[in-house]
Amino acid sequence: MLNLSLLSVFVPTFLLVSLTPGMCMTLAMVLGMTQGVRRTLWMMIGELAGVGLVAAAAGAGVATLMLQQPALFAVFKWLGGAYLIYLGVMMWRSRGRMAVPETLDTQAAGRRELAVQGFVTAVANPKGWAFFVALLPPFLDASRPLAGQLALLIALILSIEFLALVTYATGGQTLRHLLGKSRNVRLLNRIAGTLMLGVGIWLALG
Repeated sequence: MLNLSLLSVFVPTFLLVSLTPGMCMTLAMVLGMTQGVRRTLWMMIGELAGVGLVAAAAGAGVATLMLQQPALFAVFKWLGGAYLIYLGVMMWRSRGRMAVPETLDTQAAGRRELAVQGFVTAVANPKGWAFFVALLPPFLDASRPLAGQLALLIALILSIEFLALVTYATGGQTLRHLLGKSRNVRLLNRIAGTLMLGVGIWLALG
């Protein structure tokens, strides 16, 4: 188990970090706008799996090795960023399955597509790896079993991250309702597309 004094510092620290706007939170808001909170849960599953993987790797020391191999990240980042930029362009043009449909017969984004999008965004962000490398060690007590401490920290991280994702997705869905009239669908798609473009560029160049 973790030292309670360390835990009392860790929870508000990570809560503040999670609520700060970033790639994953922006993605949650965009999909909340275009897909609704319920469908965005599939993206959250992928994103949380990615965050859990990165946190576990950081705790195990794998992240340090990964950060020493920037070429591994470069390809992954550019591919992930290019895909998100492509989606942003399609959304801006009110096309593709990620956009708010202008007609009822438009096919929505698939669950697997949403989950993969969340996973790639979480894992392909080198700043996320560096963050966990810096954040986790100070909260681990070497005098206690590390596996149990790491498991508890990751559980807390995922719980806080999930609450933050739901908060952003709900905000996006609220904006969709405000702009939900048919004449505003194109405007909504352009707002979402612009944000998605920003996430893609952020990922590729971050």
